Amino acid sequence: MTSYLMITGATGGLGSALAIECASRGMDLYLTDLRPDGAAFAQALIQEFGIQAHYYPCDLTSPDSRSALVSALQAEQAQFWGLFNVAGTDYEGEFLERQRAQVLTILRLNIEATVDMTQAILQLRDRERRFMLLNVCSLAAITPMPYKAIYAASKRFLLDFSLALREEIKPFGSVTALCPAGMPTTTETVASIFAQGFWGKATTFTAEEVARQAISAALQEKAVVIPGIINQALQRLSAMVPPTIAAQVAGKRWKEVRQRRRFIWKPNRQPLAGDVQELITDQSRCA
Repeated sequence: MTSYLMITGATGGLGSALAIECASRGMDLYLTDLRPDGAAFAQALIQEFGIQAHYYPCDLTSPDSRSALVSALQAEQAQFWGLFNVAGTDYEGEFLERQRAQVLTILRLNIEATVDMTQAILQLRDRERRFMLLNVCSLAAITPMPYKAIYAASKRFLLDFSLALREEIKPFGSVTALCPAGMPTTTETVASIFAQGFWGKATTFTAEEVARQAISAALQEKAVVIPGIINQALQRLSAMVPPTIAAQVAGKRWKEVRQRRRFIWKPNRQPLAGDVQELITDQSRCA
């Protein structure tokens, strides 16, 4: 019986990059995401890499939708040797500006869905193979972060959850926490990266590069992977600073970034293609 690697959020920027990288390494995949047309992506991976791949659309913020996915997997008697929890979201801005639905979506997707899918797939694991779990956290998990308070806290939860669960499943598997910084996956994220100036570009990597590093680290059973020497240095520096001071510094910086960002990205003004190419070229030099 085929044993699969499950990837959530599989049609998004990092999710699709991870799926392509895994497929290129000959891994059979089971993909899920919100998009109903994701089966075409799975079929493209089959044709390009000669692997087995399945797609099941699922709204991971919905307990009923997750239950339907798990029931379908149980009915198929599918078994898994790995899980990449990629699906996640963020709504940047002041906490009091956020709509209640936005706050709950972050909590339901970043935390609830990740924990629920982890338990479900672990219960369907292939008992004859060592299990590999990768949770996509964030560099934002290393410190309290004003203007991204819920997102950063949700990623801190995932980081702590990953490290704790790693100890529990040591006898039959490993857990790796991926903590990337910025990735130019959407127009809005590119605008945020540019608004941060030099540091935004220096800490940014493409989704493809992050995917390659993440998979290699997970296969080596590393506990935490932070792409980029500068990002690793920032993590070490943050660990030495009291959380209250770190929050003050982060808050001041993000307030400045938000002010600059208003001039870079507006509903009627998107970053130019040349801007994006400049970012990709610059960050590739730091890879």
